[in-house]
Amino acid sequence: MSMNETATAVHAPDTAEEPTAPSVPMPTIETSLVPADSIAGRALIAVIAMMTFLAALMVGAVVLVRAAAGEWQSEVAREMTIPVRPGEGRDIAAEVDKAAAIAAATPGIASVRPYSRAESALLLEPWLGTGLSFDDLPVPRLIVVRVSPKSTPDLAGLRKMLAERVPGASLDDHRGWINGLRTMVRTAIGLGIGALMLVLAATMLAVTFATRGAMAANRAIIEVLHFVGAKDGFIAGQFQRHFLVLGLKGGAIGGGSAMMLFALAGFLGDRLGTAGENRVVALFGSFAIGIEGYGAVIGLIVLVAALTAATSGLTVYRTLGSIE
Repeated sequence: MSMNETATAVHAPDTAEEPTAPSVPMPTIETSLVPADSIAGRALIAVIAMMTFLAALMVGAVVLVRAAAGEWQSEVAREMTIPVRPGEGRDIAAEVDKAAAIAAATPGIASVRPYSRAESALLLEPWLGTGLSFDDLPVPRLIVVRVSPKSTPDLAGLRKMLAERVPGASLDDHRGWINGLRTMVRTAIGLGIGALMLVLAATMLAVTFATRGAMAANRAIIEVLHFVGAKDGFIAGQFQRHFLVLGLKGGAIGGGSAMMLFALAGFLGDRLGTAGENRVVALFGSFAIGIEGYGAVIGLIVLVAALTAATSGLTVYRTLGSIE
């Protein structure tokens, strides 16, 4: 091969196709239909937390009242009184001893304790004050009778025997007071449940408005999804999952705060009791709601989350129905 042919071969243009750069696929950006973190979402968490906190306080109050009322009723039902009224020409001390002996001989009676004249007078001091002479007042003498928890005495027979043998004695089993207490407890529990229903209704209303606001902010996307054939259940599921998480977060914050408050109140009531607090403890216990109360609060948290998700889904279905 000559030099010219070699040069021609070296400088000859290459007729083959030049390689093209490989095509790079466009990145796909996946966004949630409902923003996971937004100002509206944080505000709804705060609203749900406050509502759950109030609802948990009501649940705890109902548990406390119910437990305290049960203790009151059992305590009062186990204790009766026999008032012996003084009368002209009668020996009140002898009648007290006779009535106490009759009560002690009745099967089912655990203990009998007659109050002295001074002890009976002390019971009237909160209403009549001190320094008064009870010599001229027909102050009855009281006999406290405690019933054995393992047996039921014949109260009708005891009442009849007292009326026959001790003219000034009668038996008070506090039945009227117990019936009034039961009515009061039922009323308090009913009011607590009614207030709880109102708080849950307010929570559902807040979730409804929040769902509508989220749908309004993403209306264009929802309409496109709806028109291209997306099922209503798919769209509603997106909102339900989102609001379920919000409900769990808000419910956990509110319910957890309420449980911490009850635990702190019970701790302080046991450690730092004052005279005023001791009266409250005597009425409502030590503010310890126990396992039953804490279980009820946890159940409330789950209920709030479920209602939040269900309300959101129902709102989405109704709104999608108006788009069709």
